[in-house]
Amino acid sequence: MTVTTQRSASMPGATMATLMLAVFTVSVGFGAVLPLLPFLIERLLGAGGEAVQVSRHTGLLTAVYTLALFLFAPMWGRLSDRRGPRGVLLVGLLGFGTTMLVFSLIESLTAVYAERFLSGMFAAAVTPVAAAVIGGFTTTEQGRARRLAFVSMAGIAGFLLGPMLGVFVTRFAAGFITLAMPAGSVAIPLAATALLAFLVAPAVAFTVPRGEGHDRSQKTTGASVDKTTWLVPKLLILTFIVSAGIGVFEVGLALRGKQELGLTPYQIALMFSECSLVMFVMQAIVFSPWFKPDSTRWLIAPALSVLAAGLFLMPWASDFTLMLVVIGAVAASAGILSPILTYWISAKAGSAQGWELGKQSAAASLGVTLGSTAGGLLYNVAALPGASFVLTAGLTVLGFLLSLGLPHLLVLPNSCSRPVSAC
Repeated sequence: MTVTTQRSASMPGATMATLMLAVFTVSVGFGAVLPLLPFLIERLLGAGGEAVQVSRHTGLLTAVYTLALFLFAPMWGRLSDRRGPRGVLLVGLLGFGTTMLVFSLIESLTAVYAERFLSGMFAAAVTPVAAAVIGGFTTTEQGRARRLAFVSMAGIAGFLLGPMLGVFVTRFAAGFITLAMPAGSVAIPLAATALLAFLVAPAVAFTVPRGEGHDRSQKTTGASVDKTTWLVPKLLILTFIVSAGIGVFEVGLALRGKQELGLTPYQIALMFSECSLVMFVMQAIVFSPWFKPDSTRWLIAPALSVLAAGLFLMPWASDFTLMLVVIGAVAASAGILSPILTYWISAKAGSAQGWELGKQSAAASLGVTLGSTAGGLLYNVAALPGASFVLTAGLTVLGFLLSLGLPHLLVLPNSCSRPVSAC
């Protein structure tokens, strides 16, 4: 099976670096706050706050952020297709930085909810649009896959560094700066992320194309259009399932470490960092020169089976070491699935890169929203121990069954091992 090389309009290196930095910025902002949320909520609730309330607000705050991504990502993607990606990325970065900065000095639970929603709304203009810029350039499938993987890895790197930076920067600054709020708040990570967003915005203005990039749409037959119509919804469903698992996993990781295992903020941040590091490495391997993009379709079902097993075993990881093992399994499978699903949706999107990748971002955000909410609401239900993990593992099994026929359907337009008439 071979992949036909298209005439390439090479993306400037500065543009690629800027897109990666933009995605890195919004990921740092999310990753820095997440492990600190249970401690922030506990302080804001005061002495009367109970563990159930802490877990509930942790899940809901994470869900509010991803709900905003779900609501606004398709809109930003469609606007990018029509008006060009540069303006959308600038609005996203400047808005993201502004909300993070304004709310970094406000200490009330209501304000934290508002900050999470507004930050998510503007973050929705960054990640899917950055991927759409790449998809809009005519290039080889190998080159496009690698670039999409680099953007995804930039997001993982931000999430990897975010938790550790959030803890260490807060501790470091607390020793030199007298703040109007207690140590351990999210103010310093938010302000630092806002500064980074403001620095990246000028780079976007100078390096990202003003228009729609290079149209890579191709003439398709009725059969191929029909096949794409059925394939993309399946890929979006799988994106939702994987993201729901990640949402439950992230909230459960913070709550289990804090309430059941008695881990420190440093240890919780270390677990999140391990998760991101494993995902980063797996993405680098999947879209390395060792694998052809077309062959990645065979990895979807096995990765879903590993994800289901990891989620099911999560409630029985009784100490820090076992937690690290389970985290590695979940992170490896998620790290494989996320970029593969993005690549195949982009491959079927034609010239509507912003719209289709915006819908994928919305599906991912909805999954994380519902997963985070379920992770927080079901965590302390005594009658259903580990319910959120077990239920999500069952959902992932359904995704595994849905994916079994995909390898025979996911074939690149110029690559087919079956008769031409079937392609």
